[in-house]
Amino acid sequence: MSEPPLTAPGTGAPPLLALCQASLMRGGKRVLADLSLAIREGEHTAILGPNGSGKSSFMRLITRQDYPVAHPDGPGPMQILGQDRWDVSELRTQLGIVSADLHQAFIQAGGGGARSGREVVLSGFFASQGIFPHQQVTAHMRERADHALELVNATHLAAQRLEELSTGEARRILIARALVTEPRALLLDEPTTGLDFVARQHFLEMLGSLARQGRTLILVTHHIEEILPEIQRVILLREGRVFADGPRAEVLTNQTLSALYAAPVTLSTHHGYLAARVDPG
Repeated sequence: MSEPPLTAPGTGAPPLLALCQASLMRGGKRVLADLSLAIREGEHTAILGPNGSGKSSFMRLITRQDYPVAHPDGPGPMQILGQDRWDVSELRTQLGIVSADLHQAFIQAGGGGARSGREVVLSGFFASQGIFPHQQVTAHMRERADHALELVNATHLAAQRLEELSTGEARRILIARALVTEPRALLLDEPTTGLDFVARQHFLEMLGSLARQGRTLILVTHHIEEILPEIQRVILLREGRVFADGPRAEVLTNQTLSALYAAPVTLSTHHGYLAARVDPG
């Protein structure tokens, strides 16, 4: 497999994310194997695959919770915005993260030092799960937090405690938290977990609006119906390897998905969203 480009074509800028034969070991087992790909800014991308395919491990690489096996020679196996070394707190101001796990972490911590939706959003400036006495919140930060809440239509939730909100409302707060630092991209890891089908649709429509405004989306999911119409690149993972990577229309086909899941899959489309069913054997 060829190495990913070091610059985004036609721009001279490095890709948002570049992996070059990146592998990840956990518990003595290789959970990602020789991944080589590049994702450019503005290239809305979905990472899809069955359970155990490596999606969560892929996300942990990007967020620097785990680190790839180092190459003995040559370039590092992973670069983010052209760098292979990052202070994690600084990186999280460049890549806004939204996940069900992050939501649960706030709830389990009782909101940490955050008592309201606005304070949860403000915590994004510090990459922390709350506002603590040693952290200084400026008037400019408060202004940015209010703007982020407005972007996701959550101004009315600013004074409410996170644990008092519905799951859909809380995810809006977390999206605002991710946006408050004006990140280069949003990383969405199974973001609709726990939402009912109506709340999920409203949440996806909000993400589509952010994509159209120019926010780069990287969506990790195992639900085909979550792949927004705005997402036009899809990477399929299986057993820690890239199974397919390319334009949405070429990758998301009955034949490719049937091979990926080892089951007869049939796709349908409604208003730009896909649905999949498994045909009876």
